[in-house]
Amino acid sequence: MAKGLVIYYSKTGNTKQMAEIISKSMNASGLETDCLSVEKATVADLLAADAIVIGSPTYYGQMAPQVSQLFTDSVGKHGALTGKVGAAFSSSANIGGGNETTILGILEAMLIHGMVIQGDSQGDHYGPVSIGQPDERVKSQCQRLGKKIAQLTAKLFG
Repeated sequence: MAKGLVIYYSKTGNTKQMAEIISKSMNASGLETDCLSVEKATVADLLAADAIVIGSPTYYGQMAPQVSQLFTDSVGKHGALTGKVGAAFSSSANIGGGNETTILGILEAMLIHGMVIQGDSQGDHYGPVSIGQPDERVKSQCQRLGKKIAQLTAKLFG
């Protein structure tokens, strides 16, 4: 049975809230999914999952150092994530605060690992973005992403 994993770093709770919504949506869509803070996540967790969604607040237009460290730790398993489904999400304090560059940084790391990235032709194309606390639009985008990841994972992994 396919397995999903949502990993996040959150200082204020905004990114955590997004992670929980995405994870709940993945579970509701039939993909057994765990939700872990990056401090509790390991490379072994990445290897055990078929779908990995990672969220980070925006720090100077980049992912948080804690998230970056997980990717650094995964270098020794380069190639082992090939074919797994990936997606990303982000939060920041300001419009134009670097959300998309943060998401793209996470997606770039996933692509280097050979992961299959799920985009969205509607809404938040690269992944859900929140400015401050998630509002109803953001919550809807998070639910949508969770459902899309579950559907793609089912297609690829049965």
